Amino acid sequence: MTQPLTDGPVYRPNRVRLVRAFCRLVMRSLFSVRLEGAENLAHGPAIYCANHLNWTDPLVLLALLPNRPKFAMFGPKEADMSKGGRNRLITWAGFGIPYRPEKTDLLETTRRVHRILADGWIIVIMGEGRIHRGEHELMPLADGVGYFAIRSGVPVVPVAINGTSWLGLRRRIRVRVGAPIRTDGRATREAVEALRRQASEALLALVADFPEPGRPGPASRWLTELFNDWPEGARPEAGAGDAAGTDLASRAAKTPRPPEAAG
Repeated sequence: MTQPLTDGPVYRPNRVRLVRAFCRLVMRSLFSVRLEGAENLAHGPAIYCANHLNWTDPLVLLALLPNRPKFAMFGPKEADMSKGGRNRLITWAGFGIPYRPEKTDLLETTRRVHRILADGWIIVIMGEGRIHRGEHELMPLADGVGYFAIRSGVPVVPVAINGTSWLGLRRRIRVRVGAPIRTDGRATREAVEALRRQASEALLALVADFPEPGRPGPASRWLTELFNDWPEGARPEAGAGDAAGTDLASRAAKTPRPPEAAG
């Protein structure tokens, strides 16, 4: 029998400060990190839609985004958050939003998201739902980003992460925040699709000028892949990835994904 999920994040300020201080220390010690577009950060409830290149991306956001408003993150994709060190850490810190990997809880998840946003939180969603290689690539975004935002009447803020596709000591990592995309009306299929397209186009524009990092040494390659979960089972070959990159970028603003795929 499937166990019920927890109801969502619980604000534990001391634990959050500890985790975020650790992330800042690690990120600033190992890499050259920079936040651009801080003027576009939300001052109230919103959905931050970020691209996803590496397992470190959530840690980068924890290091660079401000402490207020409170924010929570979708995932990981396990119903039982007591299993695995990463899940236990997320639960302990109190900023994880669990959802069922079998995608059978859309109504429950929608209610949970609405409550969290109504309480003034920001929700961070890795809109592609998986990692990919290539700084300028973008997988098709999940419709859930627009669906949740329109249902709750909050803006979508595009957040582009660059520099994590290959990690390396003192290499540049940039988080660039785009202009908020306002929402209104009902969450019809047409409205959700239009918002998804806007978010895709905004993210592609934000990542367009970042140089593709070169392949690092063995130690940095090990760090890059330490916790990466490639759907293909391993990082795609560079040639295949580069060829696919242009196709992915062009399809990102065209191909819808179901609402339950968000996160």
